[in-house]
Amino acid sequence: MHYILENDQIKLTVSTHGAEPVSIITKSDDSECLWCGDPAVWGRHAPILFPYTGQLTGGKLIAKGREYKGGQHGFARDMEHTLVEQTGERLVLELRSDEKTREKFPYEFVLRSVFTLEGNTVHHTLEVENPGDELLRFGIGYHPAFACPFDGEHDTEDYEFRFDREESPIALDARPNGLLSGKCYYMGQNLQKIQLTDHLFDNDSFCMVNLKSSTLGIYEKDSDRSVICSIEGYPYTLIWSKNTEKVKFVCIEPWHSLPGVEGGSSQWEERAAAASLKPGERFTTTLSMTFNR
Repeated sequence: MHYILENDQIKLTVSTHGAEPVSIITKSDDSECLWCGDPAVWGRHAPILFPYTGQLTGGKLIAKGREYKGGQHGFARDMEHTLVEQTGERLVLELRSDEKTREKFPYEFVLRSVFTLEGNTVHHTLEVENPGDELLRFGIGYHPAFACPFDGEHDTEDYEFRFDREESPIALDARPNGLLSGKCYYMGQNLQKIQLTDHLFDNDSFCMVNLKSSTLGIYEKDSDRSVICSIEGYPYTLIWSKNTEKVKFVCIEPWHSLPGVEGGSSQWEERAAAASLKPGERFTTTLSMTFNR
């Protein structure tokens, strides 16, 4: 089911399936800012990543003496979430641990997605709560895909990623199968821009660590149009697009955790966590996305 939150500048549509934003329209030009989710290319729009980001080592996690198979980015994006609040200013969806989630992940949790609007900015807050009686470890992140080019009059190289300050971004290598290889490399030195090209993502994503910038955006070079994401406080920020002949969308992905390690352990307690919550504790993070049209 879809729910709508809007103000005089933005119309946001969120699906209960995965608590996923599926449409963000700027009212000034009636422009769709999210990727359309064409399944022939990439069938998602802006999934949330929980209880882990990236791949599991060996495609599984081992917890409480049992093995659980898992795909990429966790299961929250593929489950139905429940509407718990809808007002003119706020939309809240919730996923609680139950028999279905325990088949994938043997821990108690509450995951809430809180959506609010502020002018031309969409705020998406993720709250994780531990309602159980044991430690809850998890990973978490965002994966929004923005339609790019913004219109039919522009081409791929009319766009560039921009940091809000000079960076020498270090990327962690996760080739060829999405697991950390233990290698890293500079994407560049003393730069503030990364040119978008149709071949930028031929070798998949770039996972940048410990950036100094507060924001990272995709900008149209001959106009004032852009999509700007808040990345302050995130230890990892990824950029990615599906490897197609022409770029159709770009993702800016702030994460609090990383994929598994090539040749590493599948034991859940040995996987680096975004947070480890004691019973009753709560974790909160927010992605703010500003749409300039």
